[in-house]
Amino acid sequence: MDHVVYVDARAGELEKMLAGIKIMLVRGAAGRKLPHGRVQPGDRLFFIQNNGEGRVRASSVVTMVFQSPKLSPAESCQIIFANQDSLQLTPQEVQRWAGKRYLVLIGVDKIRRLNPFEIDRRGFGNMDDWLPVEDINRIKNDSKGD
Repeated sequence: MDHVVYVDARAGELEKMLAGIKIMLVRGAAGRKLPHGRVQPGDRLFFIQNNGEGRVRASSVVTMVFQSPKLSPAESCQIIFANQDSLQLTPQEVQRWAGKRYLVLIGVDKIRRLNPFEIDRRGFGNMDDWLPVEDINRIKNDSKGD
C-alpha cells in the first residue's frame, strides 16, 4: 500500500528524514483516525510538505508500526518522550502530539529524494495529512519521479 503523507515544513521534518536523523513519524488524535489500522511494515510513504507547494519530494519504506490502545495523557507523553531520539520533534510538535488518546508511531527507512511530482487530490474529500492511495501511480499528475 502507498500513502501520501504531509510533513511539517516549519519543523523541517523532510530535511531531518533526508539527513537520516529523523527515522520515525507520529500521528495522534482523540479517536482512532488515519493512519491507525491502515499502515503496515513494507508500505511506501510519499512525502509532501504542508506549505501549500503540493509536490511529492521524497519517499520511504515503513519498517515498523506501533498503534496504541487508548492512552491517558501521561502515558501518551511517556511514549512521545521515550521515542524522541527517533522522532526528533520540535517543542511545538511535542506539544501537538503528547497527550493524545491514540498514537501511531511509524518507523521509516530507505528515505530518498524524488524528482518532484504533483498528485491528483480529487476523490479524497476532506483533506487530511495522511492519504492511503493504494498505488501512487494512480494519482500521479506528472510522469517524472518514482
